[in-house]
Formats: sequence, structure tokens, C-alpha cells
Amino acid sequence: MQVEHVTVVVPAHDEEALLPACVTALRAAATRVPVPVRIVVVLDACSDDSAAAVPPGVDVMAVNVRNVGAARRAGFAVAPVRCNEWFATTDADSQVPDNWLAAQLAHATRGATVVAGTVTVTDWSDWPEHVMVRYARDYRPGVHHGHVHGASLGFAADLYRGVGGFAEVPAHEDTELVSRMVADGADMVWAIDAPVETSARRHARAPEGFASYLLELNDR
Repeated sequence: MQVEHVTVVVPAHDEEALLPACVTALRAAATRVPVPVRIVVVLDACSDDSAAAVPPGVDVMAVNVRNVGAARRAGFAVAPVRCNEWFATTDADSQVPDNWLAAQLAHATRGATVVAGTVTVTDWSDWPEHVMVRYARDYRPGVHHGHVHGASLGFAADLYRGVGGFAEVPAHEDTELVSRMVADGADMVWAIDAPVETSARRHARAPEGFASYLLELNDR
């Protein structure tokens, strides 16, 4: 697939502190690909100044559902139907590397229709050391890692629409979508070439997300 357009969706709930860095990183990644990139921030039931934190030139839409699956779905719903379109999504508390989109499009050129990337954590200050140790021990970083993170996911737009898009669920919307894509015959790549830096905060915005996993490691 020779990608001609890219749409990136970022759901956000009360993320005024982290959104600027997220969008700045996405813009840097967009400069590394030779096709137009549209960034859509979906503000979901925000009570802070998240809207003001979004830099100019980024598309912003607001929903009031408090549901990360519905927020991601709403962001992609505004993308026009075009040939050779690539969709990607990350999280507002994450920062993609400069090569994030370039790596996804390279996989697409080689035939991938879904690219699931890895995440990395650099700031463990909210957690005792044993959580970092357990995370490093349990997280599979290799080419068959099998992780699905909403913070680092890309897929062909026609495949996405063909399986019905993100389900309007408050958690695990990423793994649920990928399961349907795989069942539909997607060409899956477990990518390790562009890990996304994500937050290890204790209080997540979405239930049963990354913070819940870290709490489980802490209590184990």
C-alpha cells in the first residue's frame, strides 16, 4: 500500500498539562513523511483547559461521552473517505518518536494493514522500584511482542471501516478492534522500530488502562 494521506486521532480527557508535548511530538513525526498528515484531538468531557492547550493548526472536536472508544471513533468518523489512507492513534499522555509515522508507512508499503507498536516508560517517579523491575521483566519487547496499545497503533483506513471501527467501549477498545481486524484477515506487524514514550501516572483517565496494569504489578 502506497499511503497518500494520514489521519492521527488523539483522545483526551482533562489533559491540559500533557497535550502540548503530545501534539508537538506528532507534528515532528508528520514532517518525516512525504504525505499530508491531519491531527485530530478529540476532547472528551474535559473540565480543564485542554482546548486551550492544543496548538494552532490542529483539528479539535469535542464530545461528552467519557468513553475512550467512542472518542477515538468520533475522531476517525470526520476523516473523508479516500483511497490509500492510513489511520493512526496515540494517547494524550504519550509522546511519539520522530520516526513513528515513517515507520508505520514503511510497514504499510511492505504490505502491513495493521501496525501495533510498543511503549516505553522513562519516568517511574510515581512508583516504588519493584514496579519498574516487574514491568521490565514481564514486558515482551521483541518482534513477536503481541502488545496492543492505543498509544501506538496504525491501520489501513479501508480495513478500519470494513470491520466497523472502534467500538464505543470505555476500556480495551484497542485490543477489541485489532481482534476484529485479525479475524478479518489483516496483515499484522508487531513493530519494535518506533516505541512511544507513555506516562506511568497512577491516576489514569481511562478505566482498566495502563495505570491499572501498573497497579496490578504493584500489588502482586
